[in-house]
Amino acid sequence: MTSYSALDTVARQSGSPAAQSPASWLDRRRERARIIARAGGFEKAIACGLLPKLVEVTLSEALVLGLLKQGVRKYLAIFGHGSTDLGDVLRVYEEEGVTQTFNCRNEVAMAHAATALAWQYKEVPAVVTSIGPGALQAMAGSLAAASNGVGVYHIYGDETTFGEGYNMQQVPKPEQGLFGRITALMGRSYVLHTPQALRDAMRQGGQTVFHPYRAGPFYLLLPLNTQPAPLTLNLAALPGRPSLPALSLEDDGPVKAAAQLIARAPRVVLKAGGGTRGHDEAVRRLAEAAGAAVVLSPGSSGVLPDAHPQNMHVGGSKGSISGNAAMAAAELVVVVGSRAVCQSDCSGIGYPAAKAVVNINGDLTDLLHYNATHALPGDISAVCNRLAAELERIGAAGAVGKAEWLAECAAHKAEWATFRAERFAAEPVMDETFGRPVLSQPAAIKVVADFARRIGAAKLFDAGDVQANGFQIVEDDRTGDTFTETGASYMGFAVSALLASGLAEAPRYTIAFTGDGSFMMNPQILIDAIEHGVRGMVVIFDNRRMAAISSLQVAQYGATFKTHDAVAVDYAALAGSVAGVLALHGGFTADRLTAALARAYAHDGFSVVHVPVHAGDDPLAGLGAWGNWNVGNWCEEVQDVWIAQDL
Repeated sequence: MTSYSALDTVARQSGSPAAQSPASWLDRRRERARIIARAGGFEKAIACGLLPKLVEVTLSEALVLGLLKQGVRKYLAIFGHGSTDLGDVLRVYEEEGVTQTFNCRNEVAMAHAATALAWQYKEVPAVVTSIGPGALQAMAGSLAAASNGVGVYHIYGDETTFGEGYNMQQVPKPEQGLFGRITALMGRSYVLHTPQALRDAMRQGGQTVFHPYRAGPFYLLLPLNTQPAPLTLNLAALPGRPSLPALSLEDDGPVKAAAQLIARAPRVVLKAGGGTRGHDEAVRRLAEAAGAAVVLSPGSSGVLPDAHPQNMHVGGSKGSISGNAAMAAAELVVVVGSRAVCQSDCSGIGYPAAKAVVNINGDLTDLLHYNATHALPGDISAVCNRLAAELERIGAAGAVGKAEWLAECAAHKAEWATFRAERFAAEPVMDETFGRPVLSQPAAIKVVADFARRIGAAKLFDAGDVQANGFQIVEDDRTGDTFTETGASYMGFAVSALLASGLAEAPRYTIAFTGDGSFMMNPQILIDAIEHGVRGMVVIFDNRRMAAISSLQVAQYGATFKTHDAVAVDYAALAGSVAGVLALHGGFTADRLTAALARAYAHDGFSVVHVPVHAGDDPLAGLGAWGNWNVGNWCEEVQDVWIAQDL
């Protein structure tokens, strides 16, 4: 076991002044933290000369300093024997007011909360786990960050570098660096086998976590024996947070050519992918200048105001009448910030009439996804505004056929509005599971979504039927009001993500929309939320089944199989057993549910509302699917169409 006395011996042999005693080693650590706190931050302490350029530190402290230089000061942690040294550094730095560490209870949930903190609140944290199972769980949870382009640091313990024998919880195989290889499959990864390599690790980490177009998790593997190892660290040489200017095209040629394509095509669809989040004004300007119908992806609600006449709502494999009708008839597609995944383009067959694509993206792979692509690489706002200016100059929105096209799309939008209104107004449906009439899932979600809109709350949607109905229902006027994790559709994401609202500098009241199955994936939010002071709400839409899969089974094979259970759970009683949680039953009508939501919101803390919802074949009990998907017995038909398409 490496001790501070052993550390001092190593340091003394190398001439390090840090070797005087364990106490002095720790005293200098505390003094550095105190200086940083008094100076108002790491960069200020360096700029003022309060910290020397060269310091003798352990790798664990060096890593904390490196993350501070990139603005990372919050840690979500489940400590174990693989992270005790890093944990002690964080203890000292928190006691001096430099960093904050939040203890959690499940690594998957912790990874989700970290993702939400970076995604919803733009505060990039670090996730800390031990070696082995905890690290693997956190990595599994990091799929949500990787799939949605969210940057988060993940720091895991790792096997020792001496190869003295199997370390407990390492991959039981006589090879080096296995955890680093596993994490490298998910994203970018770095094993700090040599403490002096920290500078390179932090440079690669910053480029990944703060990437302007394709951010993602960065995995730092810390061997147990290198964490307390000493090194001479040049504080000035630690890489800071990357700051990159918005990039656009060098000349006007490609922009003018794209504008001419758009002006000549009467039927234009602008597909707003998840990358358009935060680029609302530029996307709206481009859509209006192009005379284009805008079709949203599940994750881009609000990029165009809901009532905007050109907003056709979501399109794709689980789209809308208006969104999918526009996709089917479009002759030209303007793709903005989209990965063209199955949910957004019907497994590649969503634009059967399209002859060409104008694609705007910073990532070259996504930029060139379609054939017949006119590529406009760069920052979305920069490129959209530049293209919009050219379209405005040539009067493209008034070109022949565009008014008729938008009128046709408006008719489909009105049809979709009528279709939804019938389902939102439907009376409670007799349900076999509950033995009484209960609200349909769309009607219940609509009640909660409207309530969230009235109080200005953010909305988090969990995977499954709640999510699929949710992105067809929400009526946002800006991005940032809804977060639906459709990249990985990770069950339990929404409830876990609520924890971020207890960690953020400027928290916003947030409501998690979750199914009974998703809630039970990560119910420890009941404890974590109270521990860390979350003021927010979970609404559990309980149909005692995996309704999204049940409906898919029926649509494809005419029967359900093993997607429901017969175990009744009183979720209000379960949640209410945790001290500090206000747990309520949401009733069986819209009025009762609204009253329960109001009472939950009035609670100065964390609340849970349990709502039984219907699952069945009543046509008014669902919003339906309007696209195509390459799954099950639909595969052959979808693939045949895909093969015949030119795009």
